[in-house]
Amino acid sequence: MTDLNYHHLRYFWMVAHSGSIAAASRQLGLRAQTLSSQIALLEQQLGRALFQPAGRGLALTEAGRLALRYADQIFQLGEQLTESLQDEELDYTLRLSVGIADALPKTVSFHMIEPVLGLQRPVRLVCTEGRFESLCSGLVQHEIDLVLAERPGGQGTAHLRVAKLLSYPVRIFASPSLNDRYGMAFPEGLHRAPFLLPSRNNVLRLKLEQWFESLGVEVQVVGEFDDLALLETFGRAGLGLFAVPALLMEDVVRDDTLVHLGDAPGVTEDFFAFTHPRNLDHPALKLLFSNTIADEP
Repeated sequence: MTDLNYHHLRYFWMVAHSGSIAAASRQLGLRAQTLSSQIALLEQQLGRALFQPAGRGLALTEAGRLALRYADQIFQLGEQLTESLQDEELDYTLRLSVGIADALPKTVSFHMIEPVLGLQRPVRLVCTEGRFESLCSGLVQHEIDLVLAERPGGQGTAHLRVAKLLSYPVRIFASPSLNDRYGMAFPEGLHRAPFLLPSRNNVLRLKLEQWFESLGVEVQVVGEFDDLALLETFGRAGLGLFAVPALLMEDVVRDDTLVHLGDAPGVTEDFFAFTHPRNLDHPALKLLFSNTIADEP
């Protein structure tokens, strides 16, 4: 397959947005006949007609509409590239694009990225929140440099480098009324206690279920959540007991609406960073991935 001629693609893009060869030729300073022949060469290379007659102008074919969507993205990226390279701070500022999984607590994400803020060279963070799978796809497509998440892997991560950056013991909290009912006999007295749990695709959910099983108790699952902040809100309202990593204890018990019942021995919540191997020469990523926490034997 021959390489795409981007000059021809830009001519097509200009005609598509202006609606006619004549209008585009005036904007480009080219003869209409020259512009028409260049687009014909593009259509010949692609093996598809991109335009069809529509009155005195042109309309896109289905192939043309598809090509225009790609062309819009290509030339938008070109503009962003030019703007980025014109940044006066580029030579002495490290840019780090970070994708943060939407289930990751905000405080945890800060502590995960905090080590790079101490680099001698200033770091400019560009943070995006989204679904884990989508963010990992962004790594593969060169759109972001790093993904932070609450899971050790998943679909589309086989070729990515992963590092466990943080690990915290898990603590159980309840409203004062639920503490009165279940706190005195914690943890054996949790049988039939109402619990708010992470959703089933969360690793902590499995760990908690294994802990309940080791205690010989069966809890009543009254809610399942992807978002820890939302889970905490329902727990604060007294809907059920819930677990959070110890790092967040001060945030959780900021007032008297929640009580710390106790810890879940042996249960930890771990937090991970992902990147593509090609990114490991980035000074910030080199630092983060050198701080990997090893799993206990």
